[in-house]
Amino acid sequence: MNEGEKRQYSEYEIIQLIDDLTEAAYEAIDQAAAEAARAAVLSMIECEAAALREAAHQQAEAQQWRIEAEANLQAIQVAKKAGRKNTVIGVLIGIFGGLALGVGGTLIMSR
Repeated sequence: MNEGEKRQYSEYEIIQLIDDLTEAAYEAIDQAAAEAARAAVLSMIECEAAALREAAHQQAEAQQWRIEAEANLQAIQVAKKAGRKNTVIGVLIGIFGGLALGVGGTLIMSR
């Protein structure tokens, strides 16, 4: 065949070419769909990972607040206990001081 001549394809060759092109197109569509599905799954996994990281961060903060609250509660209980002790000591000093003044005053006045 010379350069200027055009090849004539048979009807069978044209049908075969169309079938080959159709098959290649379907394979390309299937590959594109698979890639799109993979991308969607990866995107969902990334979102879930971000949500899990945020939840872990919030849980760590909550644990820190819980620890601080427990420490504060213990400090309050210690302060209450010390306050009660100081109150009892103050009352006893008041009673004994009053008795001492009363007895002393009575002794001084009886003289």
